[in-house]
Amino acid sequence: MGTARTSDGPRSAGVMPLLAGVVSALALTGAAVYTVTEAQCDSGHYLTGGQHATLVGSCVTGAELEEAGVGADRDRPGTTADTSPSNLRP
Repeated sequence: MGTARTSDGPRSAGVMPLLAGVVSALALTGAAVYTVTEAQCDSGHYLTGGQHATLVGSCVTGAELEEAGVGADRDRPGTTADTSPSNLRP
């Protein structure tokens, strides 16, 4: 009786895509961790006052949020938030 021969082709063909996926995932994870650790801004926090919340600190300003339409209640008149510096702390 003869010995059974196995082929290395299908096994190595399946390992290369797996290895490429793992390497690319590690590279993207490393890039994300580096980006977060190098960000030069504080985490920020929200202050609530009445019916609205105000973001204090962080890398995003209230004006940028309003320009993007985030947090602005445009349906009801007279609900624009006053974001002057005197109103940021209770």
